[in-house]
Amino acid sequence: MRNRLRELRAESGWSQGDLAERLDVSRQTVNAIETGKYDPSLPLAFRIARLFGQPIEDIFHPDEE
Repeated sequence: MRNRLRELRAESGWSQGDLAERLDVSRQTVNAIETGKYDPSLPLAFRIARLFGQPIEDIFHPDEE
């Protein structure tokens, strides 16, 4: 799954650690999501979408698209 997390985080001026704190996850989790090594759980994906004020489908995209 591809995502725009790194782009959205950069636009907000947050480090991976800043975003991790806001999402209550580790910085390693944020890094793994950004690099595509880990797909977030649905509850975490919803938290990310709420934090950035965007629909989930605007942040996360299936690889086949």
